[in-house]
Amino acid sequence: MYPIRTINFNIENKEMSPIKIGVITVSDRASAGVYEDISGKAIISTLHEYLTSSWEEVYTIIPDEQEIIEQTIIDMVDEQHCCLVVTTGGTGPAKRDVTPEATEAVCDRMMPGFGELMRAESLKYVPTAILSRQTAGLRKESLIVNLPGKPKSIRECLDAVFPAIPYCIDLMGGPYLECDMAVIQPFRPKSK
Repeated sequence: MYPIRTINFNIENKEMSPIKIGVITVSDRASAGVYEDISGKAIISTLHEYLTSSWEEVYTIIPDEQEIIEQTIIDMVDEQHCCLVVTTGGTGPAKRDVTPEATEAVCDRMMPGFGELMRAESLKYVPTAILSRQTAGLRKESLIVNLPGKPKSIRECLDAVFPAIPYCIDLMGGPYLECDMAVIQPFRPKSK
């Protein structure tokens, strides 16, 4: 038996729609131009290493405001049709760190295993990983994953959780994400 591959067609133009992945950097200072966003760019770079499927990013930088985070996730899922939305920043214990709350507010169901695995992975490197509140959830046919803000931690966390992401998207009826097996090996159960 072969895996089912969902192909998105633009009915009006009869063309294939590209796979879209949302990347949201949540940072007051980066959104104000105080410093360059390297975290969001690190996510995009890592995903380009992982994926061999043709895809395009929907990328934005926003401040640490819960309502703005919520509306941005909603737009990326409902309007932009991203099958995956990855956020960076706003997952710590500071008062303005509200990304997990915004994610939970817009998700239909939460996927706590993602946060548990990311914290376990980060604890191998720093004891302060227990302060992180990363999480993940599902909205419609999309997966939203909150990552930490530091590029090194982003890669560590993505390396840990990404093997489960393509199959999660398969189960939700999303596009089939193909990966460079020399870089990352997604898990998909073998059919009988």
